[in-house]
Amino acid sequence: MDGDVLLRGVECHPARSALRGGLLDVRIRAGVIAEIGPQLQPQGDELDVRADGGALLPGLADHHLHLAAMAAHATSLDLSGVSQDGLAAAVSGAAAGEDGWVRAVGYDDVVHGELDRDVLDWWSHGVPVRVQHRSGALWVVNSVGLERLGVRECAALGVHAGGVELDGAGRATGRLWRADAWLRTAVGGRPPSLRAVGARLAALGVTHVADATPDAGTAGVVAEAVQRGELPQRVMVMASEADPTRVSVGPLKLVVADHALPDLDDLAERMRTAHAAGRPVAVHCVTRTALALTLAALDQAGGLDGDRVEHCAVADLAAAKELAARGIRVVTQPTLVALRGDDYWARTEPEDRPDLWRYGGLLRAGVQAAPSSDAPYGDPDPWACLRAANERRTPSGRVLGPEERVPVRTVLDGLLSPLHDPGGPPRRIAPGEPADLVLLDRPLTQALRLPDAGCVRATFIGGRVVYGDVG
Repeated sequence: MDGDVLLRGVECHPARSALRGGLLDVRIRAGVIAEIGPQLQPQGDELDVRADGGALLPGLADHHLHLAAMAAHATSLDLSGVSQDGLAAAVSGAAAGEDGWVRAVGYDDVVHGELDRDVLDWWSHGVPVRVQHRSGALWVVNSVGLERLGVRECAALGVHAGGVELDGAGRATGRLWRADAWLRTAVGGRPPSLRAVGARLAALGVTHVADATPDAGTAGVVAEAVQRGELPQRVMVMASEADPTRVSVGPLKLVVADHALPDLDDLAERMRTAHAAGRPVAVHCVTRTALALTLAALDQAGGLDGDRVEHCAVADLAAAKELAARGIRVVTQPTLVALRGDDYWARTEPEDRPDLWRYGGLLRAGVQAAPSSDAPYGDPDPWACLRAANERRTPSGRVLGPEERVPVRTVLDGLLSPLHDPGGPPRRIAPGEPADLVLLDRPLTQALRLPDAGCVRATFIGGRVVYGDVG
């Protein structure tokens, strides 16, 4: 829905200090906030919306997700709820997609056991199969799939290329590490539509997203989806290459892969190259070792304002202080604790357990930290994020690090921070600002008491109603 809008009787959060304390009217004109004040008079043919005391917020931001993977996940076989005993039947009974492949996600090596090409061959009956580990770091492909990808020729040469894992005899095991970009090109087919992803995020009140996928091919898919109008959100990408006319270009994503840690000098040189081009870096770090390597590389390369660590899944308080001293931001994922906290606890070394998925401890140490989803690997619902960060409850009910709980208002501020400054001052509602807004059906205090996406009444991006019924 396009056109000018007058929102009457809203709570503005956060608003200019002079306008706090009562219900206000907000006029949207030509995609921006044109006027704020009490009892504004309707003008012309603008849409007149009675908010009845509902809160009006800047649109919510997801500082780390994977848009194309979200779309692909929706059309894949989800193994996350399948037992080890049921895995073979689920894979063998799955139908191939438009590209001729059976595509499965949510594989968990601890729950399902080890997978390789030989295991999948028993189940697949001549159909190419690719199965993604729940972390997103690993694909397992059967022999038919490897042949279609041309991997046999690579393996025959004894080359470990493109993330292809080889056994001692130089034979491909079917396990492909961090090979998404190559795999996507090799499989071919049409890129997935992102229309449903954009609509879902809009219904959750999300107006700003940072796509954390590092390869340029995915950034091109995202940019084309923005151009086609499939994604109404403001989009920032972290890929090595991007079209700045269609999406904003954020920090450069670098992956410190736990299965193959990079050389310190090489990592530092990549950081220096990004900085020389004016781009901060966003470094994927999950383990304590990866974080230590990242800090050492940043010290060697020199920092740039905007440098950040993604995930920071294991960090002791000394490491948190080192991050703060260097001004390195952290983007964390509270819903992963709610979804997988019991698994993290069981699989983590005892000495690492007190340092799992810090949030409150990072803030107390002076680290500028912000929440995100890591969807589709985490929950894209920002209201679930508010609950998860505040409660820190695992699926079994265990409180994972009670001292890491964060007040809901603080988490909300993180969701309101700009894409280029996660955890910085929240965007505000003021004249001249873009009309990227979310209107709730209740006051903010009520909405935050029991956070739930059902409170979202309407979402505006550039003044356009992209979700909700405000007629």
